[in-house]
Amino acid sequence: MKNIFLAFLIALFASSCVSRQEIVYFQGLEQAEAKMEENAKNSLQIKPNDLLTISVAAAQQDAALPFNLPVIGAPMGGDQIGLSVNGRPQLQTYLVGKNGNINFPFLGEIKAEGYSQEELAQNLKEKIKKYVQDPIVNVRVVNFQVSVLGEVNRPGTFDIEDDYFTLPQALGMAGDLSIYGKRDNVLVMREENGRTTHAYLDLGNADVINSPYYYLQQNDVVYVEPNAPQRQSASYNRNAGVYISIASVLVSVAVLLTR
Repeated sequence: MKNIFLAFLIALFASSCVSRQEIVYFQGLEQAEAKMEENAKNSLQIKPNDLLTISVAAAQQDAALPFNLPVIGAPMGGDQIGLSVNGRPQLQTYLVGKNGNINFPFLGEIKAEGYSQEELAQNLKEKIKKYVQDPIVNVRVVNFQVSVLGEVNRPGTFDIEDDYFTLPQALGMAGDLSIYGKRDNVLVMREENGRTTHAYLDLGNADVINSPYYYLQQNDVVYVEPNAPQRQSASYNRNAGVYISIASVLVSVAVLLTR
């Protein structure tokens, strides 16, 4: 009986041991950074069906008004740029067409697909400054959302305001992986050119920072797979842990009684 109890304890201890490689993120960071290349395409790229807000301002605001869409509900002759709700400007949006273009006031059809927000703003600024002195142009993709599903603490769909948004940031918004999440096989799904692409990323390997899927794009879906113990537990009775605890107590009592 003592031997059985000892074997039970050894098995329990062995099953609870987890190596550093299975838990720690970004191992080998120095080597990965040495291979990392500066890549402008890591920033958010505008795609067809995106919704953009574009505001144009200048010292002489009247000169900039023709380059702005009217604000919904703005009074006639009012300050269209200054109108706000809860302290934030409420601007109409531009829909990027299937051809990748937007129809911009006064300038007409403008290419938007493939540009970052900053690049499109700079392109518009160059065109507008022919008519307006020192224009200020701000572009934002308002439908930038990322969904994080699976073994995370707060799964959901999140609105993103940054131009650069990484996989670790998305997982951070979702409360990080749960203890049952599989860290070496995180799935990222993406729509590109009308088709779905995907990649499996190992968070334990710092070389993940060199993956094109490390920087997320609009409507990306991140899925964290459950690890083996969690998958196995799905087929077990939810009271199995209680039964094991009771059994261990009974074994302990039996050992004491047979001394």
